[in-house]
Amino acid sequence: MQGGDIKPANAARAGSILCVDDEPNILSALRRLFRAQGYDVLTAHSAREGLAVLDARPVDLVISDMRMPEMDGVQFLEQARARWPDTLRLLLTGNADVRLILDAVNRGEIYRYITKPWDDHEMTLVVRHALEHQDLEREQRRLEALTAHQNDQLRELNQSLEAKVASRTEELRKVLDDLVGFNDKLKRNFLTSIQVFSSLIELRGGNLAGHSRRVADLARRLAIKLGLDGRETQQIFIAGLLHNIGKIGFSDRLLDMAVPRMNGELLGLYRAYPARGEQLLMPLEDLREAATLVRAHQERFDGKGFPDGLAGLDIPIGARILALASDYDNLLIGTLTEHQLRPEQAAQIVIDSRGKRYDPAVVAAFEEVTTGRAPVEALRDQALAVAQLRPGMRTTRDLVRQDGSLLLSAEHVLTARMIKQIADFETTSGTSFTLFVRLNGEAS
Repeated sequence: MQGGDIKPANAARAGSILCVDDEPNILSALRRLFRAQGYDVLTAHSAREGLAVLDARPVDLVISDMRMPEMDGVQFLEQARARWPDTLRLLLTGNADVRLILDAVNRGEIYRYITKPWDDHEMTLVVRHALEHQDLEREQRRLEALTAHQNDQLRELNQSLEAKVASRTEELRKVLDDLVGFNDKLKRNFLTSIQVFSSLIELRGGNLAGHSRRVADLARRLAIKLGLDGRETQQIFIAGLLHNIGKIGFSDRLLDMAVPRMNGELLGLYRAYPARGEQLLMPLEDLREAATLVRAHQERFDGKGFPDGLAGLDIPIGARILALASDYDNLLIGTLTEHQLRPEQAAQIVIDSRGKRYDPAVVAAFEEVTTGRAPVEALRDQALAVAQLRPGMRTTRDLVRQDGSLLLSAEHVLTARMIKQIADFETTSGTSFTLFVRLNGEAS
């Protein structure tokens, strides 16, 4: 045995040590070494005495000699492992027989073995590391037990919360179902009121009966074909039902007169009805968006409509749809011509007015809705805003600024740089451009 007293690095966790050896001088040396380190040191002169000590009180670590009378260290440590598994076990031996050491490791599950004579410094480090390892294992078990306990508590809490949430969800579902039912009833009543309202004007003109309903239905189909969302489609449908409400003050003579026969004062009264319709609807908050469409449904794509002379994409998309739907039905019932037209005749007039009176995209949707096929002409020539342009598209018309100067001629194949230049000019000039393009970028 070599070395003097060594101060432990962590005296806060000294622990208790039982030293078992039949040689008194060995026990005395171990007692002096470990008491100097602050450990609680117990001694036993035989294995049986060591078992009695362990039976009387808990011990953190046992150091046992290999060779002892009656019961050797392997047998002692084997019993200690079986009865006190949490107590760490060290074997002190002067025998270098590997077989005996392996037997001790297997049967007693010893933490380490130390050969005689030992080095005090090495002995102290082994004991310190053993106790630190034991502390870590105990802390791990404590945390695992705490975690398991907390998980059980969380599981119980979750089950309780799930039950409460399920109960509350069921209550809210019932309330929501009631609200949805009430809201659906309000919507039905709202639309019914609008339909009754729109029928007032039609009661006075025989050829107008059902006109607003037909216009609203066609406008809704066109909006769906153009990919508009549900809310916008609903507003277009409502505007279709109410688009003629501004005629409420028309005389019977004006109401029954075809547009081509109007002139002078009568034509002026007629051209005022879209703005009058907007005025009638604006006080109702839920109808203000529809009112805007009612005002603009007589605007033309080429800018020659009324009441504001809007053109192209400046006209709301809903109004562009209503313009076509209303005119198509008016052609069928004879209010835009001297005589009623057959559906194919009315459709041809609409198609021939593409890009003039009507938005080409809306005309294309109309052809699909009425014939079930997409017209090639419409696919080649589309009116697009600058943000919708893509490289490879070919312009089909000149792009002209408001002062009449040419910005871009027809038959240009657009590039990314060219599109950016147009967008930049649009921003700096404060104006919006509409370009007519061939979407596939191929020549005619």
